[in-house]
Amino acid sequence: MRAGRRRTALRTAAAVLSLTTAALLAGCASADTTSRSSADRSAFKPATQKEGSQITVWADSTRLPSVQKYQKAHPDVKMDIVTYDGGADGSTYLQSKVQLFDRTGSGWPDVVFGSPTDVTWASEPTKPGARPFAAPLDDKLVPQSTLKGFAKGSLTPCQFDGHTYCLRNDIAQVVLWYNKSLMDKWGYQVPTTWEEYEALGKRVARDHPGYLVGSVGDTNSHESYFWSGQCPAFDLVKPDTLRTDLQDANCTRTAKLLDGLIDAKAVTTKGFFSQGFAKESGSKVLMAYGPSWYGQYLFKAAFNAPAKQIAAAPPLTWQGETKAATGNVGGGVWMVSSHSANLKASTDLVTWLTTSDENQASAPTYPAYTAAAQAWLKNPANSDYFAGDVSGAFEQAADEVWTGWSNTRFSDATAWSSVVLPALTAGKSLTETLPAWQKEIANEAKAHGYKVADQ
Repeated sequence: MRAGRRRTALRTAAAVLSLTTAALLAGCASADTTSRSSADRSAFKPATQKEGSQITVWADSTRLPSVQKYQKAHPDVKMDIVTYDGGADGSTYLQSKVQLFDRTGSGWPDVVFGSPTDVTWASEPTKPGARPFAAPLDDKLVPQSTLKGFAKGSLTPCQFDGHTYCLRNDIAQVVLWYNKSLMDKWGYQVPTTWEEYEALGKRVARDHPGYLVGSVGDTNSHESYFWSGQCPAFDLVKPDTLRTDLQDANCTRTAKLLDGLIDAKAVTTKGFFSQGFAKESGSKVLMAYGPSWYGQYLFKAAFNAPAKQIAAAPPLTWQGETKAATGNVGGGVWMVSSHSANLKASTDLVTWLTTSDENQASAPTYPAYTAAAQAWLKNPANSDYFAGDVSGAFEQAADEVWTGWSNTRFSDATAWSSVVLPALTAGKSLTETLPAWQKEIANEAKAHGYKVADQ
């Protein structure tokens, strides 16, 4: 899914799964390089309101049925529904159109679905005194009681300068997936720590050559491992200043652990979604540390694993640490335009889309709103396939996504894909590639208007 932000990973997944990329991950938008400053930001002054007026809604094809469902249930609301790419695959279509509307002074959609990366520019004024595209939803539009109902940290990508500019549609918290049938057959215990995961991976490599406990070869693999490891690769210490320190102990320990498993051939450098992997090795994935959507869209749809084999366990901890942290591999957002002449109808729509059981219980991916997520988990379509109840693992992980991996104006997948994946293919280790990865992230940050903090 940010979706997050930005993820090209599901471009590959889409090819394998015949699933629209935007269903899980939204693309990366190019960025306005102006620095965010509260001094440039005026208090929110709504446009002249015309309750009952038509609202224009831009949604991707995956979210289109949800918007249509709302329209059917609310026939009194006048809506013009437009399908667009939703920010998938790094599309800048929305930003380009908004820039055009800003120049012409009209044409803005009232409601849009997009990626968390879109919020980085949509929450900034295009010039001093101007209103940003996205309306601050916490400013008399969405009650605090509703905002507090979202999973811990899930609205962090929406929040800038003390305001909340979007509602999170879905999240993709990372959990430990495993083949319960094989684990039981071989007498293996499900690991609860990274050290146990490492030891079991090496044991699997020795006792069952060819079987795997993970992959680092996809364009989002770093989010599963390094984000979960609390590696400060993308740490906005100030709105305009990025800290990227891949020599931090949290980064090096993750790299060292993975290097050992790669050397043992327990973790593959081929992507789960790479060409031919499902056919050649899909049945030999014993464990996979990855997002909540892996169950349905990797094991079921791509690997064709039989029902009642695959299970999920909570995020791993490091020995000596009591609280787990995990990553997030996707998730889109809904924004309301600050230019909307019908904020009431627009806000009602995005609130219904993100929080209502009526919509979210049948959504394709895990809702960010906690109560809706419980309804989603009770839906047999989201649970019957698994070997056990995934609710506990999913709910725990949803509140443990580490917020130190910041939402930036550029995709976190680009440097990983352009520098790290080719290095791994060439036989280099993650540990020796960390400096080059850090340099590429820093270069991208500077190109998108960020200062890079000294380490």
